[in-house]
Amino acid sequence: ATTLPSPVRPRRSAFHVVSQRTARMPRRRPPGKTSRPLAAPRERESLEVEVESSEAALPTARADKGDGLAGISLAGVPLTPEVSAIVLVYFVQGILGLSRLAKDYFVKDELGLSPAEASIIFTISSVPWLVKPLWGFISDSVPLAGYKRKSYLAACGFLGAGAGFSLCTVVNDVPGAVLAFTFGSLSTAFSDVVIDSIVVARARGESQALSGSLQSLCWGSVAIGGIASSYFSGSLIETYGTKYVFGVSALFPLLIACAALLVREDPVDEKKRALKVETADAEARDGEKVGDQLVELGKKLWAVGKQRRIWAPTAFVFLWQATPNPGTAMFYFTTNELGFTPEFLGRVALARSVAALVGVGVYNGYLKKVPLKKMFFWSAVVGTALGLTQLMLVTGYNREIGISDQFFSLGDTVVLTVLGEVSFLPVLVLAAKICPEGVEATLFAALMSVFNAGGAASGALGAALTSYLGVTAEDFTNLFWLVLICNLSSLMPLAGLRWLDEADKEWESEEDAVAALKEGGSD
Repeated sequence: ATTLPSPVRPRRSAFHVVSQRTARMPRRRPPGKTSRPLAAPRERESLEVEVESSEAALPTARADKGDGLAGISLAGVPLTPEVSAIVLVYFVQGILGLSRLAKDYFVKDELGLSPAEASIIFTISSVPWLVKPLWGFISDSVPLAGYKRKSYLAACGFLGAGAGFSLCTVVNDVPGAVLAFTFGSLSTAFSDVVIDSIVVARARGESQALSGSLQSLCWGSVAIGGIASSYFSGSLIETYGTKYVFGVSALFPLLIACAALLVREDPVDEKKRALKVETADAEARDGEKVGDQLVELGKKLWAVGKQRRIWAPTAFVFLWQATPNPGTAMFYFTTNELGFTPEFLGRVALARSVAALVGVGVYNGYLKKVPLKKMFFWSAVVGTALGLTQLMLVTGYNREIGISDQFFSLGDTVVLTVLGEVSFLPVLVLAAKICPEGVEATLFAALMSVFNAGGAASGALGAALTSYLGVTAEDFTNLFWLVLICNLSSLMPLAGLRWLDEADKEWESEEDAVAALKEGGSD
């Protein structure tokens, strides 16, 4: 959604997801395969997951975990070179919002698509976010130029720049736009997986409060990037057009390639020698078929995913995201019917980015210890009630009570964005903490792919409902009913709130385990 986001749903239509880490001293493990329980506090049943410490875990386990550069820390996280790389990548994700408004105008004005058709285009281009486990598997198992992390970050940066420049120069039809949008999403999604593989390991084993602080750091970086680009996204479109904006935004993915230089990672061959792996074993592992590795990884994911404490919260989050969204239809209404200009929509985007940063601060300062069930319940109830205020804009009632369309749109956007950010961060904290060591990139990507699949389903349902009700670029007769149905459907996931009981228990057991480990370390 460009102007008025759907309530209690993240503001980014590109389904960006991130994770966090924290600085803690790594525990020494013997080389080769190790066995580690996901969590074993209070004599609870635990799951043994066998992982390759010499391959998947080392990029994060051996990363810089010192006290930071000259003792500097951000939100309690030491500012090491690797943390700087993480912040930079997420900052780029936010600043790429410079082209988001340009995409909306490009498909509406230059390609001449209807609201339903535009929704389908954006849903298709989000496919790379739905297969994030594949990118995680490739990153974990197939080294590129001798590295499993930094080389892929560099490649993603160049791919994103290429997609942006193609939109600026040669793309003038629907198939070309779909390909360029999709390759741009692939660049961001793959780089997101690579960064997740680094940061998830640092969030594991920490308390809910500290993990929430770490999430706030990265989401704050995204919000700052959004603030830096939001206003200019509208003014540049109005002055120079969408092609110019695509060209400027194509420069920013190159910063992801630069961030790769800050990631500390040993080449694959050096890690094998450091771990004194015998040559015969190393050659056998290197010669193992990718298909066999994929089957083995699938078994590991199934062993973890079939536990209720993982699949139940994941199913709830999918339902939470999958309710229909009227965002594209509202963009057409505000631009074609209400006459909102690109420059004003840039102000709306700026207000949304500032509100997102406020939402991060509210969550980090006051809500990171609130149980998940309570947060989701009140987010859904309050969000639905506030989302219904969009009906005032559709009917023009706001003008009858003396509130202009522009002022009403700004206020509504700010409130809904803060609420969406507050309800979204706990999902990422939960997903990061349940990932076992050694397959961080792949498992976290699998969890987030389910989340993103809900977002894609939301867009598809919104497009179908828009088409069914006959809402077009010129006819907004049934827009009232579209907005009403979409907002009321946000209450439906509350029927699955009981699935979060396991998640709340997991927080308690994790914190008990961390306390026990700290006491043992002090002895």
